[in-house]
Amino acid sequence: MDRLDAMSVLIAAVEEGSLSAGARRLNSPVATVSRKVSDLEGLLGTRLLVRTSRRLELTEAGRDYIEAARRILEQVGEAERAAAGEYNEPRGDLVVTAATDFGRRHLRPLATEFLAAHPKINLRLVLGDQSLNLVEEHVHVAIRVGHLADSSLLASRVGWAGLVACASPAYLARRPAPRTLDELREHDGVTFRSLTPFRIWTFERDGAPLVVEPRPRLVVNDMALAVQAALDGAGIVRAISYNVADEIASGALVPVLQAFAPKPTPISLVHPGVGLVPLKVRAFLTWMTPRLRERLDRPLPHEAAG
Repeated sequence: MDRLDAMSVLIAAVEEGSLSAGARRLNSPVATVSRKVSDLEGLLGTRLLVRTSRRLELTEAGRDYIEAARRILEQVGEAERAAAGEYNEPRGDLVVTAATDFGRRHLRPLATEFLAAHPKINLRLVLGDQSLNLVEEHVHVAIRVGHLADSSLLASRVGWAGLVACASPAYLARRPAPRTLDELREHDGVTFRSLTPFRIWTFERDGAPLVVEPRPRLVVNDMALAVQAALDGAGIVRAISYNVADEIASGALVPVLQAFAPKPTPISLVHPGVGLVPLKVRAFLTWMTPRLRERLDRPLPHEAAG
């Protein structure tokens, strides 16, 4: 039995939630996946999985084993990358994750330039509004907005993100801009609902945080759609500053209530601080950091107004 292959099969089945889904991911017959998992359990002399009608569940031994298996496979992969010269020149597959709209607005335009400058690197962008575990998901670099809780990650700040309430001139012509947070409650809102903390309309008054929302006339789960609705005059939207910087600069959206804006949070390039750092990762960080800083180096709306 190829023990490393069996480890990979086990991890795929657990991450996908079932033997059949793991088989689809591996492009392998379900019977083969089931046999390899069973052979691994026979070798270890213990149950690793509990097969229920809905999904796979790890036993206590299975939880311990799969974490060890992930570390072993990562170490083997690192050794193979070193032997292949990945630490001698920037080459190989590079996985980068970012929030969806940040990736669309800032990362995607730079990706083509980066690939042209590094012809031996293949780039995979994983965009989404949930933070991934970089080690477990085999992600090399992430762009994170907010203060970092994971001290094992190495970070380099590339900018700041503020929260901006804004509306189109057409909407503000119909409804005078709110001057106080109480007045905001009477306005129409374009509300962004997601799993991110930025969905909450948090302001600061007298140094204390305060949650105040307008009437949710339109609720969406996509920030780009929320900004477009605000451009169309549907109401006041609350967005991260980098999502509306161009629209505010052009006058298509007008900030409101900036005296109550909360303090901005950092935007950082982060990567795991364990093991050797492949040259492809160092190349990406070195190339991307100054370019992101240049794109993000503009005053936040309340600073520009001041």
